[in-house]
Amino acid sequence: MEVEFTARQVKISRALRAQAEEGMERIGRMLGRGAHASIIFGAQRHLQIVELTVQARLQKIAATGKADTLESALRQAIAHAEQQARRYRDRKLVNKRLPKVEKILTAPPVARPKACISPQPEEDGAAAPRTAVKTRASIAIHSFPVSSTVVEPHVVKNGEAIAIRPMTIEEAVKDAEFRDRDLLIFRNLSGAVFVLHRRRDGQMELVEIP
Repeated sequence: MEVEFTARQVKISRALRAQAEEGMERIGRMLGRGAHASIIFGAQRHLQIVELTVQARLQKIAATGKADTLESALRQAIAHAEQQARRYRDRKLVNKRLPKVEKILTAPPVARPKACISPQPEEDGAAAPRTAVKTRASIAIHSFPVSSTVVEPHVVKNGEAIAIRPMTIEEAVKDAEFRDRDLLIFRNLSGAVFVLHRRRDGQMELVEIP
């Protein structure tokens, strides 16, 4: 950091200059490059005064130290300036770590139909304005017809469901159970035709064919 020294009625020793440059170097690391400082050494009666000013890019620091000796006054001024530089550095770091506000995407405004004014002659010949509103054209939406798939029945010819010899109802039920069939067509001893089938609830139902 570039440091400018000013002495008013005092003498700046080499040790005092080295002490000031060391303190300014620490402050310069906190404030960044481009900062420069000016230090004024003075005396007022028996009191030694050091006025320190640091100008950074976006921050200005001013500190003052008063003591019996210039070394103590310079130490106070540097400590005060370091405290201000530390607060500035911490505040800068916090601002950098804050997340950026994400942009909220909004839907574009819906364009409304504009009204146009067209003249319309009246009975007395004067043109009177007429407001006509443009209506939006309807759009036909074509969709494919939904058709259910028709499954053709699979027909299997079977002659085992017909009993050849006449039998009673009890014999037909036993024969259906023995064959493990849900349908049986048979004739009784008098020649009447019956259909014996098993319902969904498991019971056997007898249908007489007239």
